[in-house]
Amino acid sequence: MIDLHLHTLASDGRSTPAELVALAAAAGLTTIAVTDHDTIAAVAAARAAAGAAGLRVVTGIEITAVQDGQDIHILGYFFDEGDADLAAFLTAQRADRRRRVVEMVNRLAELGAPVAGDALMDDAGAASGRALGRPLIAKALVEAGHARDISDAFDRFLGHGRPAFVARRGATPADVIGILGRAGGLASFAHPGKLGLDALIPGLAQAGLAAIEAFHPDHAGKDVDRYQRLARDLGLAVTGGSDFHGPGSGRPDALGAVVLPPDAFEAFEARPRVT
Repeated sequence: MIDLHLHTLASDGRSTPAELVALAAAAGLTTIAVTDHDTIAAVAAARAAAGAAGLRVVTGIEITAVQDGQDIHILGYFFDEGDADLAAFLTAQRADRRRRVVEMVNRLAELGAPVAGDALMDDAGAASGRALGRPLIAKALVEAGHARDISDAFDRFLGHGRPAFVARRGATPADVIGILGRAGGLASFAHPGKLGLDALIPGLAQAGLAAIEAFHPDHAGKDVDRYQRLARDLGLAVTGGSDFHGPGSGRPDALGAVVLPPDAFEAFEARPRVT
């Protein structure tokens, strides 16, 4: 079984790379991709742990792009982990994540819901390669007693349009697709059913998009069918995975339940790289 969408503590997941590999093996997975947000800090450790477990680890990442003020996630696979231009881009992405977290923490303090911002920043220093994000602030809000749970933290403080929300700055989806392509990778549009932005996909296909993530916990059966048809119409492959964030993340646990069919993976991996 194949899962190309998994997260660790390197971004907003709840598992170490070794813990994630153990959970994946227990769920019957045979090929996985660690796709942390704007970082590959956990890939090497996951690959080392996977060797003993007999799992294959595909190089992966989930990069946040911005279009018209909205976050759009682009999954990247099979790229050169040592590519200098990609590394510089990801460093800038993580720096903007830290900038955004600082601004949101400051807003929370003004709202009377302070959290330990210094601890968050120390835990994700520039040298660590860890990517900060809103789920970590949400967790801090829950721990400080300002929110009942992660969903409540987003609903009242951190969601788009809520009082502590700060917009992201970043590259466009087409820019991200180009950066991944020049690093020898393939790009897939992540969980499009969550966004309602299907009209963007044909243009991104022309910009070098290789695939659409059709299989995802937030996609009903009709969504999976729709994105498979759209991919065929545009000459794209499909990807998929559980988007697993770990126990207690507040997200659906679809590990071992939402997977990519082997023939779809083979077709995706066989696509030519555009560099």
